[in-house]
Amino acid sequence: MERALYGPGGFFLRPEGPAGHFRTSVHASPLFAGAVARLLARVAEELGTDEVAFVDVGAGRGELLTAVLAAAPEGLRVRPYGVERASRPAGLDPRVRWTERIPDGERGLLFANEWLDNVPVDIAQVDADGAARYVQVRCDGTERLGAEVSGPDAEWLDRWWPLRETGERAEIGRPRDDAWAAAVGALAAGTAVAVDYSHLHPARPLFGTLTGYRNGREVAPVPDGTCDLTAHVALDACAAAGAGAGAPSGIVTQREALRELGVMGTRPPLSLATTDPAGYVRALAGAGEAAELTARGGLGDFLWLTQRVGLRRGAP
Repeated sequence: MERALYGPGGFFLRPEGPAGHFRTSVHASPLFAGAVARLLARVAEELGTDEVAFVDVGAGRGELLTAVLAAAPEGLRVRPYGVERASRPAGLDPRVRWTERIPDGERGLLFANEWLDNVPVDIAQVDADGAARYVQVRCDGTERLGAEVSGPDAEWLDRWWPLRETGERAEIGRPRDDAWAAAVGALAAGTAVAVDYSHLHPARPLFGTLTGYRNGREVAPVPDGTCDLTAHVALDACAAAGAGAGAPSGIVTQREALRELGVMGTRPPLSLATTDPAGYVRALAGAGEAAELTARGGLGDFLWLTQRVGLRRGAP
């Protein structure tokens, strides 16, 4: 998975970037970036400053960074970072510092939208004797069961995703826990937010969630570098790891988080169509975009994990 996503010729290093293959909340509507910009301003207020860092982890080609900088309130000075393994995209705002590593010691908002689902993980499956074994896979997608899961990986499964029946599968989320704990720990003060499609204990999927995406379509998760390889995130395990860095946590749906940040999705009054037809059309389009971002069974079901460092706890 590591090689297929980030190695030479890997999926996330391809010139078209992730947006050439799938659509995230960032691409769905500028309302998403507007909500993130309001959250950034709130963090600055809590820090008591008019200069704040915005760290976009898994920055793609800088789409969210660009939109947040455009939506940031007047008077708020933003130090933007794009954390991404791919090369810096052409034409990006020169203020953006493009880096492969999360900066240490910043004060502000660290935002990771659909990052953790692409942190590589191993897969475990229960064999006919009831033992959890690593799933090995060739570049053509052919699978076989390998060694029995042991050590810290086995401890993680016992705590967060117990496997009992033959054929049950799990994605071992320990690397994601470590990645998130390091991200939270890198903040000197501020808020860290992870947004992803996720699941919580005890409602884990019986057979895991690993899949692939290519050109907007779901495909078999073949690790040959031609498709995205992604799996839902055990977000409660990440929360516990982040809390170990000294940050309290809260998990809400994207629907709840965006509504608290002003993305409501309510239709404009019909009377506006008479008094301001153009304004009505714009408001109606905005309501449609907000509805997509907060829809049940879609983007609204994503989970937001919020962890604060050196700040009072609040929502989202």
